[in-house]
Amino acid sequence: MQQEHFGGMGGGGNCVCPKCGFVAPHRSGIPCREDRCPKCGAKMLREGGYHHDLLLKKKKQKK
Repeated sequence: MQQEHFGGMGGGGNCVCPKCGFVAPHRSGIPCREDRCPKCGAKMLREGGYHHDLLLKKKKQKK
């Protein structure tokens, strides 16, 4: 049987809110983008993931 790989980052790490900065532990098997921030309601990003890196670069350019 062939296994499919979806590009996940594994079970460890954190999910980060791009708006308010809230950090929560990543839940294995559930992409961070499927979770909402409990403080502001924004979709969470995986810390160290592609979209999180883009956000950090964008914030750095604004300074």
